[in-house]
Parts: sequence; C-alpha cells; structure tokens
Amino acid sequence: MAEEKLRDQIRRENHDYWLKRAEGYSEVNREELAGIQHQTWPDFLEKEIQSHYPGWKPGDLRILDMGAGPGFLSIVLTGRGYELTAADFAESMLEEARKNAGSLADRIHFCQEDAMNLSFLDESFDVVLSRNLTWNLPDPKKAYGEWLRVLKKGGLLLNFDANWYRYLVDDRAREAYEEDRKRVAERKVGDYNIGENFDRMEEIADGLPLTGEHRPEWDLSVLRELGTASVRAVENVGDRLYSEKEKINYSATPLFMVEAVKY
Repeated sequence: MAEEKLRDQIRRENHDYWLKRAEGYSEVNREELAGIQHQTWPDFLEKEIQSHYPGWKPGDLRILDMGAGPGFLSIVLTGRGYELTAADFAESMLEEARKNAGSLADRIHFCQEDAMNLSFLDESFDVVLSRNLTWNLPDPKKAYGEWLRVLKKGGLLLNFDANWYRYLVDDRAREAYEEDRKRVAERKVGDYNIGENFDRMEEIADGLPLTGEHRPEWDLSVLRELGTASVRAVENVGDRLYSEKEKINYSATPLFMVEAVKY
C-alpha cells in the first residue's frame, strides 16, 4: 500500500513537471526537426521496422509512439507514410505536438494515455516506440507489460533510453556528467541540462526506481521475464542518431536501444 502511494505521488509530480516543461521541451524537438535528426531517426527506424516486416508498406503498419512528447518521432515517421498514434500523459505536450506536426497533424492520432495503464485493446499495434520515457516512470516494469499487451503477436517493441540522472547515485557517473558540462561550455554549443525547473526534475529522479539501475541490463532482464520471443540491446545508438551538439551534451550518458519481439 505504501509503495502504491509512492508511485501515485511520483506520477502526480511528473505530470505537473512535464505539463509546465512542454514549451521548453518542444523547442528541443523543433531543433531536431530542423537538424540532421530529421533524417537520421526515420532512416534508422525504417531500417529496423522493415527488417522485421519485410515487404510491408508503411501504411499497413499501426505504430504507437508512447511518451510522444512534442511529437518528434510521430512527425518524422508520418512523413514517411506510417500510421502513428502519438500518446502522452501531459496534455500540454500533445498540444505542442499538434503544432509541431503542422500539415501532418491531421494524419496523426493524438491521445492522452498513461504509459502504465493503456486504454488500447490487446494486440492493437504492429510496433510500439518509446524514447526517453522509461527512466521517468514510477513502475517501468508495468509499462513494459502494457506495451507488450497492446502489441500484436510477433510485434516489434523499440525503446530508446539512457541512464539519465544516474549521476545522482553514482560518483563516477557524476564526474563524467560534470566533464560533459565543462565540455559543453568550452565548445559553446548550448547545454540541454540547464533550464527552467531542472533542479526539480533532479528531486523527482532521485526517487525513481530506474535512477540507480544498470541499464539496459535491467530492461533485458525484465523483458525476458515478461515472456518475449526475443530481446536484444544496442548500445551507443546516439552515435548514429545524434547531432554533434547532442553528442557533446550526452557523452557520459549514451543512448541505447532495447528491441523486443512479442510471442
């Protein structure tokens, strides 16, 4: 009971934080849409999706973008002809996503959803995508279970994340994180880790279950336990997806991809 109360508290704190953060986070997404990420991300995702679904046309696949935020992944994949459902628990994020989508907005289904308690029917999607969400959840194992539930049999799960905020509990990670901040200042590229209410997110992250976990090892273990047909991790995918500014900002916190296939 106490654990459930803690999760509810974290959920409320997260919701409040991201509601207020939407406009600033949207600026980052617009920077991606104007940069090389507009090409690198859909190229990479298409390769993964088409490898899993050879011969399928983009319009034949239903894709859930879970934790869509201001819409980046949904927008770039819709531009390639895929059918996207952009889901997020923060209403303000979905508002920003609609704005950022521009003429593509009418082709994207936007919906407010809790990543750990989805309203979709079982086996509704061919692909479930997520980016930089799992670390922020009060019950990430439950979320993985939900994402697998709404996947069709043989469906593909692609989750991109990193050991965000591990520096709060790990001295070596703290040293590496501080080196990133120095390097960003020296190169004068702009620091993504400085902004409004950033201290507040550190407070929230300090109580999140994944902050102190070793990932993607944790993710692989959980997905195997949940009963996937196959699961693998690809580390340092940011080398193929990030802009130079992102590479400098996140050198100490490399992006990984977890790929799972549902039985």
